[in-house]
Amino acid sequence: GIVEVGKGNFRHVTSTMLARVSRWVPTWGRLSSRVRSASGWPQMQRELNDELGLIRSAGLWKSERVITTRQESLIGVGGREERVLNFCANNYLGLSSHPEVIQAGKDALDSHGAGLSSVRFICGTQDIHVILEQKISSFHSREDSILYASCFDANAGLFEALLGEDDAIFSDELNHASIIDGIRLCKAKKYRFKHKNMMDLKDKLLSAKDVRRKLIATDGVFSMDGDVANLKDLCDLADEFNAVVMIDDCHATGFVGETGRGTEELQDVVGRIDIINSTLGKAMGGAAGGYTTGHQEIISLLRQRSRPYLFSNSLPPPVVAQASKVYDLLMASSELPEKVARNTERFRSRMTTAGFKISGDNHPICPVMLGDARLATEIANEMLDHGIFVIGFSYPVVPQGKARIRVQLSAVHSLEDVDRCVDAFVEIGKKKGVIPS
Repeated sequence: GIVEVGKGNFRHVTSTMLARVSRWVPTWGRLSSRVRSASGWPQMQRELNDELGLIRSAGLWKSERVITTRQESLIGVGGREERVLNFCANNYLGLSSHPEVIQAGKDALDSHGAGLSSVRFICGTQDIHVILEQKISSFHSREDSILYASCFDANAGLFEALLGEDDAIFSDELNHASIIDGIRLCKAKKYRFKHKNMMDLKDKLLSAKDVRRKLIATDGVFSMDGDVANLKDLCDLADEFNAVVMIDDCHATGFVGETGRGTEELQDVVGRIDIINSTLGKAMGGAAGGYTTGHQEIISLLRQRSRPYLFSNSLPPPVVAQASKVYDLLMASSELPEKVARNTERFRSRMTTAGFKISGDNHPICPVMLGDARLATEIANEMLDHGIFVIGFSYPVVPQGKARIRVQLSAVHSLEDVDRCVDAFVEIGKKKGVIPS
């Protein structure tokens, strides 16, 4: 059977994997026999088991398939002899396993070590951290940049550092969870505007009187639906109301726009975005890390006040070197973003012609809308039987009744790979009654 994590036991783990952990079991067994739970645990345990049971019975349980190879177009999945085509990774440019990127990480491991055992301001800043921040600034044509452990941390550390109780923040209702959580941490007045609705945003801006600073926050690309923020109109409103603009461009950096500079390039608003938060963990090598890039004064203040930056270890040298190599590759050629666009057009065109509803704005995130959570899971499982790795998305990741399979195209997919994926969807979709036979 397929190896999956999240079943509540180890029955689905391969014998090889069990052998790796078996030497720890006797020690843990001796230790666990001496552990005494707090008095409130039995009640909490029952409540959690009831909650877990409800998730299972609703068909919303999310298991984790175990990959046994590098992150590439063809991957090994535990429990299967043949490799399968991966169509659900954020590996948009296919650089997660690029030989030059891997070599850069190996070289840095030898020259700069495995880690810093420190935060940046104590003894955790190496020359390669500074070089990567400079490359990020150059790539985005910004004054300065600051690295974080993830873009989640970049979003968590931004708003609290810049805004106080005399300020106001305006957030799209479908912004990423990390933006929402970051906004919760700050004391600014909070306004949520309807998704991509500029009239509602204008009304919210008009209602925010007697505030010192106004900041408008939006995803560049909304990851669940693949639609793109209306940055031109949003920037126009920011100019009208003396506000600054922040975008999370995680699902655009490196591959959206003619040269991969993201949604501001796509929508011809280069230079009008004050703050760009993005990630090194998707198109830009796929390992880890995030950053904020923008005006010098903003970055300087974040170095002094941003809690995730001040209290988290520096990015490991191999990760830094790998990301740095990715920026070198992208600044030398726009070939990879062009391949992503080609594959996206092929998939969306063929799937739409077949009768599927594909959400989004011609972005490589191609949500195949199905509505029913069980149906999404069943189709994803059958796709795996056809050699295609995709995952069903359901509540609470997406709203109730909006279940889908989120397909993601990559530069490493060939047109033959794309056609094979579409053919499998068509065959299964007809069998399930999703599209006409």
